[in-house]
Amino acid sequence: MSFRTTISYILWPLTIWYAVGVWCRNVLYALGIMKQEAPHITTIGVGNLSTGGTGKTPHVEYLLDLLSDHYTTAMLSRGYKRKSKGYVLDDGSHDATLLGDEPAMIAAKHPQVQVAVCEQRVEGVRRLMEEPALPAKEEEVASRHPLELVVLDDVFQHRAIKPSINILLTEYRHPYFKDHILPYGNLREFRSGRFRASIVVVTKSPARLNPIEKHNIINDLRLQNYQKIFFSYLQYGEIQTLDGQPAGIDLRRIDRVLAVTGIAHPEPMIEELKRRCKVQHLRFADHHNYSSRDIARIGEAFKAMPAAKKIILTTEKDAARLRGLTKDLPVYILPVKVAFHKDGDIDFDRVIESAVRENISFLNKLSIWS
Repeated sequence: MSFRTTISYILWPLTIWYAVGVWCRNVLYALGIMKQEAPHITTIGVGNLSTGGTGKTPHVEYLLDLLSDHYTTAMLSRGYKRKSKGYVLDDGSHDATLLGDEPAMIAAKHPQVQVAVCEQRVEGVRRLMEEPALPAKEEEVASRHPLELVVLDDVFQHRAIKPSINILLTEYRHPYFKDHILPYGNLREFRSGRFRASIVVVTKSPARLNPIEKHNIINDLRLQNYQKIFFSYLQYGEIQTLDGQPAGIDLRRIDRVLAVTGIAHPEPMIEELKRRCKVQHLRFADHHNYSSRDIARIGEAFKAMPAAKKIILTTEKDAARLRGLTKDLPVYILPVKVAFHKDGDIDFDRVIESAVRENISFLNKLSIWS
């Protein structure tokens, strides 16, 4: 029996109590005793049933890339492990200590998007709607447009807000139907929570997806007719500096890489690197706050690697916390984005664009009528 299995059995009594608490909470929302609010603005919720590792941030970025050129867009997150409290709007500094690593990274990469964090999403959306509107373009300061769309990061269990479009992510290697509720497993709530989603995305699937495996996963997901299913996969880009600029580094000419990660499931990144070069992996916990001791540990591991041509690679999320701490180390970013498998005429982009367009049009008509 593995250590993880042993711990799971020991924690089984706690699992029962946690499950009862989750069930009671969902019943209270179902009965209307605990209230849900649907903001008078189009919102897209992105979340999961598990504790992490499904790739929420790359999917949030995908939505921002897809929609922010057409609609005045904001992104709202809880801001996990930030040192601030309450509602905070990015002021252009992209400070990870105030926003959290993921919102800070998104703010730096998407200057046309208003990025805010708030523990209470209903309040966060309300505050965003009260903010001065962004100009359509930076040079068009006089031409300002009201906020039309808010992308909500990690909001699936935040039941107080009801998104216009609810997207549930589940990882290809760790799907929710193979998992159990906390702390026995890694699910934040029961698998039945999937029925709140209008769209389900199986993330981190192979770039070449086996049709039989795809069919089996769809069957095991047990979705309803109103739910649309898509499969996404990761695409790794060219190496960048910590400031997001092209580094001009070819991994085929590098002897060894020290991979430094503070994400839930770094396996796809490590596998990608191993296809190109020799890799040593230094793994930290998800959303890790790097200390001076951690930087010293990274430096020692790097110096101990027996190679002439060597570099340190990290994720974009980790870079938001490492920036400014690793001045004497050759630290670079391996950027990643998502792409979607197409299934005939069913296209993720078209489904999202159509849903957003229809919802914004409906809300505009509702405003006129009221």
